[in-house]
Amino acid sequence: MNSRLVALAALLALAACAKQGPAAPPAKTLTFSIVSTENTQVQMQEWGPFLRDMEAATGLHVKPFFGSNYAAAIEAMRFKQSDLGWFTNQSGLEAVRRAGGEVFARTSKPSGPDGYQGVIIIRKGSGITLDKLLKCGARLSFGMGDAKSTSGTLAPMTYLFWPRNIEPARCFRTVRNAGAEANLLSVGSGVLDAATDNTNSMDRLAAQGTPIARKTLANLEVIWRSPTIPEDPMVWRKDLDPAIKDKVKGFILSYGTGTGKDAERQRAVLKRLQLGPFKAADDSHLIPVREMEAAGQVAAAKAKGDKPALAKAEASLKAVQAEKAAHPS
Repeated sequence: MNSRLVALAALLALAACAKQGPAAPPAKTLTFSIVSTENTQVQMQEWGPFLRDMEAATGLHVKPFFGSNYAAAIEAMRFKQSDLGWFTNQSGLEAVRRAGGEVFARTSKPSGPDGYQGVIIIRKGSGITLDKLLKCGARLSFGMGDAKSTSGTLAPMTYLFWPRNIEPARCFRTVRNAGAEANLLSVGSGVLDAATDNTNSMDRLAAQGTPIARKTLANLEVIWRSPTIPEDPMVWRKDLDPAIKDKVKGFILSYGTGTGKDAERQRAVLKRLQLGPFKAADDSHLIPVREMEAAGQVAAAKAKGDKPALAKAEASLKAVQAEKAAHPS
C-alpha cells in the first residue's frame, strides 16, 4: 500500500469516528433505600417492579438498599450511600435530623382513610389480656420494634407504657427487638407471648396469601391499638441534584394516577405494596410524630419525677403543638 492509500484510510477512519460522536455518559445510579420491616427477598419481590418502572421513567439506574434495621437506612443516607427511599415516620424524622434528608412525598392507602395504628398482638386463646400484660412481674416474653420504629416502639411507649411508668425491660421476662413481620410470625408460632406490630404490616402479610401467612394471622389477636399514625414519608437527600429531584418527583407523584393499561398495571404494583398513589409532602408531615415524641418525653419525665426534664419536655411539646396549629392538615 503506497503512502496516498495509507493517508486516505486514515482520513476515512477519522471520519467514521467523527460520525459516531462521543460515547454517551453512563446513566447515574440512584440508590433507593427500603426500611427492613419484612424479609428482604419478599421486599425485593414487592418493590422490584416499582424500582424498574422508576428506572425506565427517569433514565437513571435505580438499585435498592435494604438496611438490616432503621439505623442502617439512616446512616446510608447520612454517608451518601443512598439517595432516597421509603421510611417510617420515626426513622424519616431521624433521617431529616441527622442525615441531610428532606420529605418530598408520602404514601397513601389504596382505599379508605389514610393512617395506620400500632398494635399489640397475642396468640389467640392464650388468655393474655391487656390488664394481664400490664401487671408485669417478669412473667411474659415480649417483642418490640426497632428503636427507631414509630408503631413498634414510639407509639406503645408514648401511649401505653410511659404514662403507666412501665419500663418493658423490667416488666417482661425477656424483650426482643425485631421487625414487624418477625414479630407477627413469632407470636403466631408461640415463640413470643406478645409483641408490638402495626395494621399495615398485618395487611401486607394478609396480601401475601401464603399458607403460613393465613395460619399466622388466624392465630393472632389484637389487644391494644394506638391512635392513628400518619402514613409513611418518602425522603431524599436535600443536596440531591435538582434535575434528578424533578425527574424522581415527577415519576413518584404521577405513578398509578393515570388511565389506561399501564396506569392499571402501576396501581396493581402499588396494591401489592398495600399503597395507593403517592401524595406531595414536605417536612411538616413529620409534625405529628414529633408531637408524639414530645408527649412521650413529658410522660417519661413525669414518671421519673424529674422536674427539670419535665419543664424542658413540656416546653418542647408546646412548641411542636404551636407549629402544628400553623400547619393544619
